[in-house]
Amino acid sequence: MASASAPEPALTDFLLANKLAAPDEAARWTPLAGGVSSDLWRVDLPGRSLCVKRALARLRVAADWQAPVSRNAYEWAWMRFAAGHRPDSVPELLAHDAGAGLFAMAYLPPERYPVWKAQLLDGEVDLATAAAVGEVLGSLHTASAGDTALAAEFATDDNFNALRIEPYLLATAAAHPGLRDVLQDLADRTAATHLALVHGDVSPKNILVGPAQPVLLDAECAWYGDPAFDLAFCVNHLLLKSLVVRGRRAELLGCARVLAEAYFRRVDWEPRAALQARAASLLPALLLARVDGKSPVEYLTDDRHKLFVRTVASALLRAFAPTVEDVLDAWCTALNS
Repeated sequence: MASASAPEPALTDFLLANKLAAPDEAARWTPLAGGVSSDLWRVDLPGRSLCVKRALARLRVAADWQAPVSRNAYEWAWMRFAAGHRPDSVPELLAHDAGAGLFAMAYLPPERYPVWKAQLLDGEVDLATAAAVGEVLGSLHTASAGDTALAAEFATDDNFNALRIEPYLLATAAAHPGLRDVLQDLADRTAATHLALVHGDVSPKNILVGPAQPVLLDAECAWYGDPAFDLAFCVNHLLLKSLVVRGRRAELLGCARVLAEAYFRRVDWEPRAALQARAASLLPALLLARVDGKSPVEYLTDDRHKLFVRTVASALLRAFAPTVEDVLDAWCTALNS
């Protein structure tokens, strides 16, 4: 296969071995923004395009953060699960090489599938999109809850610890000795909770606003664990964006509310109050982690905003809030004070 700017032979060999390209076809490889944990390419072939993703052993962050490349296989498995229940919620899956830690999927053009994060930061804030994200997430958690086969397949506690619990909760505890005990308790509780299949990175940067419904990407952290983590992780991003997107604060906070409401309407595997309490306690921990953990959010550059997050999140971690709505109310009150 002739190749224009191919990154390395092993990747072109992967396409050939899986009959995604012919030996006589020219392929153009274009690096995409794959985040901190993977390499991602758009591959243009005659009359068609696809994506190839490969996990990195060392993540692209300032702190030393390493994670097993086996997570690529779990991401593939999570996407296969999601495709079986909500086929429009993930790209079409094409081929996988577990040993090489890479897979191929359909390329979704940005003009039809814009990134939700880009829309939000541009001030394009739509309540219906947020509600749809909550509904899709809740439906996937519902479909996986109580499934012993999935629990065995996604017993990825080590991966989740390396990718989420340690860099978010425990690294933040090290940065805030006064909150060490409560953050350690949250880490322990999260690690010990195994109720549904968790995506682990439900962030607006990993959500495309598709013509039918939101499309979820980047399930490298997939783990059979605490679904409250996914909900808190996503709502967290909407709160942080409310600090920096001019003129759209009320709309972003509204998105956080309707996303949570749509999600909880799908919850039927446990008492909603129990899930509410876990999500509400994780939310301020994740807010603080995006300032002082190993993966600080890149758009929060104003020291006043960082201080606001530290102040509000610390207070919420010290004073139990029973529901996500209570956390949102406390955030709004602090914004307006």
